[in-house]
Amino acid sequence: MFFQQKGSPFCALTALAFLPALLAGQQPATSAPVAQVPVEKVTDSGITAAPQPEPKYGPDGRIFGVLANYRTADSTKPFKALTVKQKFTIAVHDSFDWPGFFIAGWYTALDQIEGQDPEFGQGIKGYAHRYATSYGDQVIGNMMTEGVMPSLLREDPRYYRKIHGPIHLRALYAVSRILVTRTDKNTSSFNFAEVGGNLVAASIANAYYPQERSFESIAERWQNQLLSDALSNVLKEFWPDIKRRMHHKKKPD
Repeated sequence: MFFQQKGSPFCALTALAFLPALLAGQQPATSAPVAQVPVEKVTDSGITAAPQPEPKYGPDGRIFGVLANYRTADSTKPFKALTVKQKFTIAVHDSFDWPGFFIAGWYTALDQIEGQDPEFGQGIKGYAHRYATSYGDQVIGNMMTEGVMPSLLREDPRYYRKIHGPIHLRALYAVSRILVTRTDKNTSSFNFAEVGGNLVAASIANAYYPQERSFESIAERWQNQLLSDALSNVLKEFWPDIKRRMHHKKKPD
């Protein structure tokens, strides 16, 4: 998850309005890209150099140079199922990647200014309490939807980019992935890990939100978590295109 789960969903929706502007002028793909095969290099001594390892992050690295992209996969490459260890590794990386600490701090400050969860109080003590619950939302949500549930249900927690097609269809595809996913056998399935994992995380939050233990509160947290992940998918889908567009503008004529 890239974003704070608790709070109004409207700020997330407004971010989608920037996609047409960022992708304006993008040329439609006329053919599927050819998969790049690592080429071995022969040195003067006749020794063959080993292929370069794959990058640490997903396609085109960190989104806007900040947000980690561990869960993005290239749909043009052969499918390879993740092990349980790999699923939990993704969940841990997403939970404790350095931008998450600052994102939680930013939204905690907004919650404190707006007076959210008044039982936490104000001042440093109130901020620390809000920060702990905010970061707890992120960690529990990530572990449930990317590690625990995918391992138990044998689902793939990665997002597979559509890559080709009109912008609106790709955006709809990205949003729909919170309901549809791949299994470890490379078949399509309802995304039980995403939907159920976020529901479990929203329910666990009752333990540290004492004034928000109603069904309505759980439903609101669950809804915001799903919306957050849907927006994350949209960013993962279009970030490589946005990055190429930005680099193209920087090149001299």
